[in-house]
Parts: sequence; C-alpha cells; structure tokens
Amino acid sequence: MPVPARLPSWAWVTGLTVGAIAAVTVLAVQADRGPQPTATSAEPSASVSAQPTPSASVPARVPDGSGTGRRIVYSLDEKRVWLVDASEATRRTFTVWPGTVSPDPGTYTVSSRNEATTGSDGVQIEHIIYFAAKSGVSVAFSNAVDGASPPPADSGARTGGVRMRKADGSALWAFGTVGTTVTVVR
Repeated sequence: MPVPARLPSWAWVTGLTVGAIAAVTVLAVQADRGPQPTATSAEPSASVSAQPTPSASVPARVPDGSGTGRRIVYSLDEKRVWLVDASEATRRTFTVWPGTVSPDPGTYTVSSRNEATTGSDGVQIEHIIYFAAKSGVSVAFSNAVDGASPPPADSGARTGGVRMRKADGSALWAFGTVGTTVTVVR
C-alpha cells in the first residue's frame, strides 16, 4: 500500500484560511439578507402617545458639505444632530424637535452655555447650548429636565429651542463646549 504524500505546512495554512474566508462570506451574505432596520420620522404630532422619541440608535451618515474636524452638525431637513470628533468619526447622532425659529444654514460656534433655566415655552430645561440668533430669537440646543418631549409648536410663540431626549442632551452638553463649531445644513 502506497504511503500518502505529506503536504507542506504552508498548504495546510492556506487551506484553513480559504475555508475560513468562505465561512465568513456565507455568514455575511446571510446577514445581509436578514431584516434591515428602518428609520422613523421625528416629526412632532399633536398626540403625545403618537409622538416619536428621538433616538441615538438610528445610524445616519453625516451630511456632505458639513465641514471637517470636531463639530456639531445640525440638519434642518432631517431634524438630526451629529457629534463629530476631530478624526471625522461620528460619536453620536440623534433626532431633535426644533422650535419655530431655525437658524439659516451656515457655520456657527457655541457662544455660551447655561446649566438650567425655564424655556420660552415655560418648560424647565437643562444643558442649554447657545449657538445662533435669528430675528431676535436665540437658538440653542436643550432638553427638558423631566425628559418629556416638547408640545407641538402651534401656539404661535417664536421659540429657538432645539430639544432632544435627556440622554442626548447630556451627551451634547459634554461635547459642545464654548467655541465648538456648529454647522447647520439643510
């Protein structure tokens, strides 16, 4: 009976590597065919129970033309904020509830911060980060102290608060120090 030829060690390693790559490819294809997450609208509605909650869990790409470097990016159309670090990595993204007065697209800087106050809508707010003004109305990021979402903006009041969930407000407060760039895009 003939003795089987012994394969060199590099052939075993190559065979194992090819097998591992094939297994990973099969798993990746299966994962790609699985259920995909869907984004939900962040439009405020008249019903508190029907009103969506902003979330940091929905991934979204930083808008093109939003600048470079460490910055806060605020999209008016998407009602979304990104916290982008100096290496261009998104540290957090979340949806927001804008007030009735929005800043024009452009580049701003965080001009001042206030730990807590009462908003122009009478809600106790915290983590207020001022970055713009328009038509005599200050525009600032904030969150309600009680974590509630803001009521629908149908009272006719001119408000510049850009509200978010409490956890997102805490993250933005830690990130958005005075002098931080804020880029507002459509």
